[in-house]
Amino acid sequence: MGLKHAFSLGALLIPQLLQGQQGRSWQSTDYYRLTVVSNPQLAPDGRRVAFVVTTVVEDKDRRHTEIWLSPSDGSAAPFRYTSPSTEASSPTWSPDGSLLAFSSKREGSDDDVWFLRTAAPGGEAFQIKGVHALPAFSRDGKWLLYEWRGEEPDSTKKETERTRVSPAAITRGADPKRFDGRVYTSLPIVADERGYLAPRETRRPSHLYLVPRDGGTPRQLTSGELSQSAPAWSPDGRTIAFVQDSTEKSEVREEGQPSIYLLSVADSTIRALPTGFPESSDPAWSPDGKTIAFGCSKGRGLENDACIIPATGGASRNLTADWNLDPSAPTWSADGKTIYFNAETSGNVHLFAVAASGGPVRQVTTGERQLRGFTISADGRSLAYTSSDITHGTELYVAPFGGSKGGGGGAERRLTSFNDSLVKQVAVIPADTFWFNGVDGLKIEGWLMKPYGYQPGKRYPLVLSIHGGPHSNYGNVLFPEFQMLAGQGYWLLFTNPRGSSGYGHDFTFSTRGRWGMEDYQDLMQAVDVAIARTKGGVDTTRMAVLGGSYGGFMTNWVVGHTGRFRAAETDRSIFNWYSWYGSSDAQGLTDYEFNGAPWESDSLYRVLSPMAYANNMRTPMLIVHSEDDKRTPITDGEQLFMSLRKRGIPAEFVRYPRSYHGLSRTGPPWLLVDRLERIRTWFAHWIGTGDAPPAAAAGLR
Repeated sequence: MGLKHAFSLGALLIPQLLQGQQGRSWQSTDYYRLTVVSNPQLAPDGRRVAFVVTTVVEDKDRRHTEIWLSPSDGSAAPFRYTSPSTEASSPTWSPDGSLLAFSSKREGSDDDVWFLRTAAPGGEAFQIKGVHALPAFSRDGKWLLYEWRGEEPDSTKKETERTRVSPAAITRGADPKRFDGRVYTSLPIVADERGYLAPRETRRPSHLYLVPRDGGTPRQLTSGELSQSAPAWSPDGRTIAFVQDSTEKSEVREEGQPSIYLLSVADSTIRALPTGFPESSDPAWSPDGKTIAFGCSKGRGLENDACIIPATGGASRNLTADWNLDPSAPTWSADGKTIYFNAETSGNVHLFAVAASGGPVRQVTTGERQLRGFTISADGRSLAYTSSDITHGTELYVAPFGGSKGGGGGAERRLTSFNDSLVKQVAVIPADTFWFNGVDGLKIEGWLMKPYGYQPGKRYPLVLSIHGGPHSNYGNVLFPEFQMLAGQGYWLLFTNPRGSSGYGHDFTFSTRGRWGMEDYQDLMQAVDVAIARTKGGVDTTRMAVLGGSYGGFMTNWVVGHTGRFRAAETDRSIFNWYSWYGSSDAQGLTDYEFNGAPWESDSLYRVLSPMAYANNMRTPMLIVHSEDDKRTPITDGEQLFMSLRKRGIPAEFVRYPRSYHGLSRTGPPWLLVDRLERIRTWFAHWIGTGDAPPAAAAGLR
């Protein structure tokens, strides 16, 4: 089914920047000045929008989050709504708009949920007795529903070894109080960003609790060994839909099986709502309470879709079966005639719609940009979202909206301008989009950014950047790393080879069992096409490659299969699939992608390990890894460094403490900026800059 553009909310106007004539080049430290706008929430009447603002506090090496408020008509400037002395996030409006719930850790309280009265700006934040987690308001606003693991008994609080020693362990130590190690009897052991986990046998499931709006003793609605999540109120407040996964207690979960259940608020009776799909998630009630929309899938690696089912039970209907993209959680229009969801499409993210009665999926928002955080007012007349593109940081937008037809025909309005001052001072460089034929004629999308100060007729170095995943993508969003490298005087090439998301299911999973095969050829063809497009503007003796996660794996693979790159930087990479499998928190990735565990698919784990090609590696390599990375543990970086230095290949190993797999995106700000600067100086040494030759001697290889 083709995408039909229903209407445009008004694409952003991307300035036609003249490189070298507007502003200075982007520096690594400019990251400190970027402001991120996220999680917009329109008030029910559509007149105000609450949103989260994240800034970097450089001297304290941390990020700071606040909730701001803005009139949606732009009649007044946005203003800070929560205290600048504390963190605040996840704004949630009450149905009448008189309360704003939010998350905030504050001294003197064990609970992180706070409330503000919104009748007038100001006032002290307060808590409601019995509310222990961010709530969902009932439609009449009288009840607060939330997920919670319950109060930990005082007896177990004193038994600190309980979080380290499995109660199922057979062995016993000489003195439990002196033992400060860990004892596990089952999986999992670690998780990225969480480190070593408490033994699985000690973990408590989350259940659903209910509290009156005025507060009180919480009523526990569910119990048992399994957790309940994603609760959704029916319009009449009598029933709650939620998700429960029967595989939660399984030690080895090859696939999750989330299912939908319905709970009667009056007597806490529960009944399953069979959907006919192994995976059913994100239930959302229609305005009349007769139908439930949900995310549906037949299993891992298969299509994700948006489905509906009668609330009384019956056959499900797949509304996107003939649509080739992956919808997010579905939401209803105010009149119940349309279902909305966002999805990646090429390098963009946009809002889509489908009639609840069935029909073609149509694209609602347009433009070469990524829109996120879509929120619709209760009357369906206003839409808010954040937007970013190659040359703009995230800002908040609102637009008229129009019920079942999906649009009001008016122009969008930008409400914030947090990043304008930075953009005015720095030459943000746009990217030219191009398409080319990959292996077997598959259409591949790529982008090429010109070097800062570009002059026709001159030759400049080129850097190829490879994204992670592989089932993710690059696209039209401001990326400080790209701006810094283009600002260094490099052609910056990035592309979405096969395996990337946003181009249809078959495209995304075409690399299964073939990592480093056709996807590698796609990348090399992208380099060839980019060189041709510059008409002699690339100095092919000064090219570099870099990437992180899957992109790190692919960088290692690239330098083991070609000598065309003068330098490389590999980030949180994979070098040896065998050791990775035994120490990562994500074995399910290769269980699926490589058709089994190492003892089941021995040949794939061997032939797809960059280590197998270490003897071919001659490229000077900067290896960056986080010491607390549990997704791609640092042992792979250590093995790669050892294999290069033993053979006399120039290599530098940067180990970052206090950081996890997401260092390049969400790590401690100072470490993130330090990483950018090390990449810049490594490449400057080996391939020079737009104006200067490399410091390294030529002809290393």
